[in-house]
Amino acid sequence: MIKLEDLRIFVSAADNGSLSAAARQLDMAPAVASAGLKRLEAELGTRLLARSTRSSRLTQDGECYLQYARNIMEQLDAGNNALAQGRGVIGGAVSLTVPSDLGRNILLNWLDEFQLRYPGVSLQVRIGDHVTDMFRSPVTLAIRYGVPADSSLVALPLAPSNRRVLCASPAYFAAHGRPAKLSDLSDHNCLRYALSDSLHDRWTFHDGEDVHVVNVRGNRSSDDSEVVRRWALAGLGLAYKSKIDVLEDLMSGRLEAALPEFGGEEAPLHMVCAHRTMLSPTVTALRDFLQLRMEALLA
Repeated sequence: MIKLEDLRIFVSAADNGSLSAAARQLDMAPAVASAGLKRLEAELGTRLLARSTRSSRLTQDGECYLQYARNIMEQLDAGNNALAQGRGVIGGAVSLTVPSDLGRNILLNWLDEFQLRYPGVSLQVRIGDHVTDMFRSPVTLAIRYGVPADSSLVALPLAPSNRRVLCASPAYFAAHGRPAKLSDLSDHNCLRYALSDSLHDRWTFHDGEDVHVVNVRGNRSSDDSEVVRRWALAGLGLAYKSKIDVLEDLMSGRLEAALPEFGGEEAPLHMVCAHRTMLSPTVTALRDFLQLRMEALLA
C-alpha cells in the first residue's frame, strides 16, 4: 500500500532537486526520506528518480507520475484546510517565500511574534527574490511586491499603497551632491536591481499630473534586494527601493530621500496563493497579522 508520506517525499524531492533538500524541507532525516522513496518505487515497480550523490532528476516514469502525486497532495491539503476552516483551528504547517530584504530585516521578526501567539503553527520560510511558480512549487504562500502577472493567483493586499523611494546615504550626497531634478540622475551612480534576468534600469516617477521614466546607469547591479540596500548604506550610489525596506534607515538618518517632490513607482505588497481553498484559518490569521503590522509600520 502506498503511503501518503512517501508521496510527499517524492513530490518534494522532484521540486527541490534532491532527496537531501526534501528531507530538510520535510524536517526528517535523509535516511528516512531515502527509505520512503525506495518504498514508493518498490510499490510502483519502477524508478521515479535517477539519483546521484548531490542531486536527483526525474525519470520518464517519474515525470509521468509526478502530476498525479502532486494532485493527490493538493487535494489532501485542500481537504485538511476545509476541515480546519470548519473548526476555526489556527495551527499546522505553512510554507512561504519572502523577498530577501523584507524577509530578513522585517518579516522574520514578525513571524517569530506570530508563532509565539499561535504555537501550534509550523513555518517553513524560503528567502529570496526569485518569483516562485505557485502551481509547481511546494509552498503555501508567497509574499511579493507588485501585482502578480498570473491573474488566476489569489493576491491579498498587505500594503497596497506602498511605493518606491529614491535614496542614498549622507556620505554619498556629501561626496557627489544631491540631484535637483530627474535629469540629474544621469550624473549619478544608480544601484540597479535585477529580477528574473530583467534589469530594472528604467525608473518611473510622477509629479501628480505626468509620469516620467528615467533610464539610469551605474556600475553595480544585483538580483538580491538586500545587497542593493547595503550598497546604498555604504555610500556607493543611489537606490530606488521599496519604502517598506528602507523606512527604518530613513527614520534613523542612515539613508536620506532624494527628489521627494516626485512620487515613487507603485510597489504594492501582496500575500499570494494558488487557490482560495488554501485560505485556511491559519493563513487568514497570518494575513491579518501581517497587514496590521504593515499598517503600523507605515502609519
